[in-house]
Amino acid sequence: MSKIDPTARIADGAVIGDGSEIGPYCIIGPNVVIGANCKLIGHVTVIGHTSLGDGCVISPFAVLGGAPQDLSYKGEPTKLEIGSGCTIREGATMNVGTIKGGGLTRVGNGGYFMNNSHVGHDCVVGDNVIFATSATLGGHCEIGDAVYIGGLSAVHQFTRVGPYVMVGGVCGVRDDVIPYGLVNGQYAVLESLNLIGMKRRKFTRQRLATVRGFYQKLFHGPGTFAERLEAARPLAGEDPAIAEILDFIGKGKRPLCLPAIAK
Repeated sequence: MSKIDPTARIADGAVIGDGSEIGPYCIIGPNVVIGANCKLIGHVTVIGHTSLGDGCVISPFAVLGGAPQDLSYKGEPTKLEIGSGCTIREGATMNVGTIKGGGLTRVGNGGYFMNNSHVGHDCVVGDNVIFATSATLGGHCEIGDAVYIGGLSAVHQFTRVGPYVMVGGVCGVRDDVIPYGLVNGQYAVLESLNLIGMKRRKFTRQRLATVRGFYQKLFHGPGTFAERLEAARPLAGEDPAIAEILDFIGKGKRPLCLPAIAK
């Protein structure tokens, strides 16, 4: 059985999963689906066409499913889908999508969203991400699995951040970031590979050496970046991470985040 505080307001049509707890002064809209064993601590607002997976914990003053911050939005029944096992801390916000963006904002499983972080409309966020305090996504961003975004950092609309990336604090990300990258600076530049994250994901010394060698050739070798990229394509078979990076670059439609000295 779910446990609902008498001060909460649950609209007709809302679905509350078994074992979920809805704390004091929460507001749940009529088109909301909350999975099993979730905990909304208090003063949480979940509105719009929003679904929340099992086992999520939502802290006070979070607002999930609010209208997109986009002037083209006219109240269409677009959606926000949040996966299972997410922790969403105080004051965090996530918006539903827009018609022009496909109508869906999607957040994966196991994410940890610290206070005042924000997921904009039509974003796609992977599993096991960490958004530090006030980390912000503009609309239409694509964020891979296990990405860490530092405090007070912002990702520009339509930007892609590959899986296993670390974004430093107080950092503006305007260009696509390759998988396994480490970016930093007021306007993000690619500093290196996220070696700590790769080690945590059980990359062997040999794999690390192989991928680092590829990285050096691609970003710090002779010639222009376009020339180095063409020369690096045959290296895709040396390691799955290299293939993933090259595939990510190949699919890009926006500028790529490069080291400060890259050409």
